[in-house]
Amino acid sequence: MKRIICKPLTAVLVISLAIITFGFSVKISTDKTLKADVNNGGLYLPGNFKATIVIDSLAGRARHLAVNTDGDIYVKLRFPDSIGGNVAARDTDHDGRADTIVKFGNYDDKGPYGTAMRVHKGYLYFSSEVNVYRTKLNPNTLVPNGPLELILHDIHGEHEHDAKPLAFDNSGHMYVAFGAPSNACQQQNRVPGSPGIKGCPLLQEYGGIWQFDEAKPNQEQRDGTRYATGLRSVVAMDWNNADNCLYVVAHGRDDLRLLFPKKFSAWQSAVAPAEEFLKIKQGTDVGWPYYYYDPIQHKKLLNPEYGGDGKKAGEGAKYAQPLIAFQAHWAPNDLLFYTGNQFPARYKNGAFVAFHGSTNRSPYPQAGFFVAFVPFKDGKPAGNWEIFADGFAGRNTVVSVSDAECRPMGLSMGPDGSLYVSDTEKGRVWRIFYEGDKARFGKNQLAKMEQRKQLPNFKIPNQVRNNIATGMLKGGALIYNKYCVNCHQKNGKGDGNLFPPLSGSEWVTGGKYMEKEPGIRVLLSGLEGPVQVKNKPYNSVMPKHNFLSDGDIAAVLTYIRSNFGNNSSLVTASEVKTIRASLGVK
Repeated sequence: MKRIICKPLTAVLVISLAIITFGFSVKISTDKTLKADVNNGGLYLPGNFKATIVIDSLAGRARHLAVNTDGDIYVKLRFPDSIGGNVAARDTDHDGRADTIVKFGNYDDKGPYGTAMRVHKGYLYFSSEVNVYRTKLNPNTLVPNGPLELILHDIHGEHEHDAKPLAFDNSGHMYVAFGAPSNACQQQNRVPGSPGIKGCPLLQEYGGIWQFDEAKPNQEQRDGTRYATGLRSVVAMDWNNADNCLYVVAHGRDDLRLLFPKKFSAWQSAVAPAEEFLKIKQGTDVGWPYYYYDPIQHKKLLNPEYGGDGKKAGEGAKYAQPLIAFQAHWAPNDLLFYTGNQFPARYKNGAFVAFHGSTNRSPYPQAGFFVAFVPFKDGKPAGNWEIFADGFAGRNTVVSVSDAECRPMGLSMGPDGSLYVSDTEKGRVWRIFYEGDKARFGKNQLAKMEQRKQLPNFKIPNQVRNNIATGMLKGGALIYNKYCVNCHQKNGKGDGNLFPPLSGSEWVTGGKYMEKEPGIRVLLSGLEGPVQVKNKPYNSVMPKHNFLSDGDIAAVLTYIRSNFGNNSSLVTASEVKTIRASLGVK
């Protein structure tokens, strides 16, 4: 394949606005001009930027979205059903709100990671966990009626962090990120203290970006070229036409304290590592699983799995360094280089980043949940990052991620230059546009958004003052907040996407299972692979916690079974001991 060098649909359901079906609820308006919602649909925006809610809610929750040249909107759903895994929406009366919603695309999508939705050269491209598809768009129909083409098939068995975002260059290539099913390539995945594997074998097929032919059907990973490596998880990725180069905002690793409690405090784990904004050339190595970037010390540090202690830099300087190091665990889930003219001139060729919001900053408040903007000039940032759109979460302090009303996920530019933003919690879609004299836009219009950086959602937490759990926890609650809260959250509701709830879970309270045994077995043996919890699919890794004593396992299960709305009997150390022996677990 040509080397790139950086330079200076099967089932269809049509739903009218007047009907609420399959969880869709779309607002009605008779105004024939684009008009901002009251309070901009809940968003805080700079200057004379305005917003309207184009789609109020979609069942299946929205991932990435794409807006076609005619204004039609296409959304990838996180939770597909037998009707389809995609949604198409059209504003037929031109009032700024979709009045026709179509669910389509009955394709293989085995888990919740599939993400991409892009319009490219007259085709609609989208991805599941295991496949990348495309279908030809028809200017005469809302739903594509061309054949569904399988462009890429992933034969791997593990798909953690495998969102398969897509980007396209100007030479016929498609770029696909393959996330790694690991935190730092440990010998025993997510087991506290387990060392990393030297010469990490996962890097052969995971933890990087591959380049493919954008039009060739039935490709596998071996048919592509490994374009970049050392990237544990990438969801935000875009091609910048201004300098003809690929860019990503990569997720940092998790669980420094959980996996190495003698080396890292809860605060260190909450504020590191950075989410890295990176320029990707062919052959770029970002350093995972050996290194992470510390946003406070401003350098790459050695991961504890490979002998790091939060101070050792090792050979971190030889790996690709971030253009900007965003705060830890903000979860960058989409990247868009703006090429339109509807916004003031300073936004042209700059980068928008959708931060989905953290899940694992406990015992400190979660953070993120906004859209950032980074001004660009000559292929590099021309200033600090800015808050462009905030208010998605509906509150300034988020203790558990499920407290957030909305979480921004996908970004797309409309044909007029408006910015569209999708949300994963309600399946909402906003359209952001500018009103007024663009030539008068400047620092004064940005000042209020800059002040918002002092809110808890953006500030680095104070180590003592912002610790929610200080002096409040003991027994099973203390164990829960040390080992469980990052995934299942302080309120036991999980994050609604990757990590399942404990509140009302049949795995916790019994249900169709034996009452106590499933919970004990999961803690002792861990759990991998797709499972159903409260009728929703989840496919993350639950690590073994057999290093805990029988008494500690009993205490934390008793805490879980008697909190979060659960009301089940206590678990005893002797019950844990009996099941541990039956499993042959030390």
